[in-house]
Amino acid sequence: MLRSKLRSLFVGAGSALAIAGVALAPTTASAEPAPAKHTAASASETAVAPSAAGFWSCTIPPGYTYSNTQNTLNCSTGGGFRTMYYVQPPADGLWACTTMPGYTYSNTQNTLNCSTSGGFRTMYYLRTPKTGLWACTVPPGFTYTNTQNTLNCSTSGGFRTMYYLRAL
Repeated sequence: MLRSKLRSLFVGAGSALAIAGVALAPTTASAEPAPAKHTAASASETAVAPSAAGFWSCTIPPGYTYSNTQNTLNCSTGGGFRTMYYVQPPADGLWACTTMPGYTYSNTQNTLNCSTSGGFRTMYYLRTPKTGLWACTVPPGFTYTNTQNTLNCSTSGGFRTMYYLRAL
């Protein structure tokens, strides 16, 4: 008798837990996947990252850059896979697959996110040029007052020069 009471108790408790688990289980929503997030090399760079509005496109519109790619049949005009780009307007603190006029960059990384053919490509950490910024290029309207050799600016694995910017 004691055994049957214990069995009833365990079966009842198990059923209650199963019902509670179903009631508390999280639900999923269907949405467009977000582009891959990238982290900057230093804490000062991660604090700058804005949230730029982006979207998937079969082309890169003028004035936009892209931060991710995917092979898809959606962009094909003659059958076969084509590259689709996650395009965004350039912004300070954005990891992008291209450099943009009016911006410099302060870090690079090799990634598959920018690939249009399956190999590694360089991604650039875009920055708005300003006095006191260590940058990988010297944009128009700026000069530099110091340099350093670093791997941050490398697009091929070797050391490159980084410049301490000063506005003209």
